Parts: sequence; structure tokens; C-alpha cells
Amino acid sequence: PTLQDLATASLEEVNQLWSGLGYYSRGRRLQEGAQKVVEELGGHMPRTAETLQQLLPGVGRYTAAAIASIAFGQATGVVDGNVLRVLCRVRAIGADPSNTFVSHHLWSLAQQLVDPAQPGDFSQAAMELGATVCTPQHPLCSHCPVQSLCQAHQRVSLPGEEVFRGPSE
Repeated sequence: PTLQDLATASLEEVNQLWSGLGYYSRGRRLQEGAQKVVEELGGHMPRTAETLQQLLPGVGRYTAAAIASIAFGQATGVVDGNVLRVLCRVRAIGADPSNTFVSHHLWSLAQQLVDPAQPGDFSQAAMELGATVCTPQHPLCSHCPVQSLCQAHQRVSLPGEEVFRGPSE
């Protein structure tokens, strides 16, 4: 129920509560992060993407940005696989997103697009859009709320043609 409870729980208790969710290493890392916050940071959770990534073990760029955006309202762009696909399609970017330059560009684009008034809602909406509508195979373009802005959709000239899939799809 609290950060302190998580920090003081045994790994067995954490795994029992995590049961069925899979990725047990995530439960362990979550507990390690809670322990660090309680023991080394005086119980004060880092509140920015930068400090989350710097201070918490196992927290990378995406996780730090998602936590900062959703939990703490920081206007920071979030890029996971789903958001990457949405950005590539909306901007008709066919380049390899694993390329350092392209990855940097996509993170910069996400930062430009995030709604500073509601960054958490925006981030969750972008992730959900990629997970449910702008899917890797058979995207539901006719149900897409950003269809009018989507450059990939605009490139489709005839009904039934394949939509621009973006990199590695």
C-alpha cells in the first residue's frame, strides 16, 4: 500500500503479490527502487525524468519519462514501441528508429507534441492509441482520432491499400 511497505517487504511477499503479472524481475526492481528511495533518499521519490533515471536502478529513459509524465505531471515526451509507431506513421517516417539520429528525432518530436497542461493524459493516450488503433498489423485508421493529421494515411490513395507501416513492420 505504501512505498515504505514495499521497501520493507520480503522478496517472497513481492513475488506473491506480483504473481500472474509475469516479468518477475520487474517486481524485484520495483522493490529495489523503493528501498533506495526509503533508505537513501529519505522517502522522497525523484519527480523528474532526469532524476528518476539517474537515481533509481533499472529505470531507463522510457520508464523515467512515463513516471514523470503520468505520476508527477512533468511535461516530458514518452516514447515506447507504440508511441514510436504512431509518431512514425503520423509523420511518415520510414527510417530505422534504432538509428541514433532517428531515435533522437522521435524523442524530440514526442517532447514537442506533449500537452504541457495534461502531460500524463497525453502520454497515456499516445501509448493507448498505438496499442489499440495504430497497431502493427491492420491499423484501424477509420477509427483514429488523429487521422486528419496522419501523413501516412494521407499517402494511401485507394480504399483497401496497405497503409504506410513505418520501419520494420
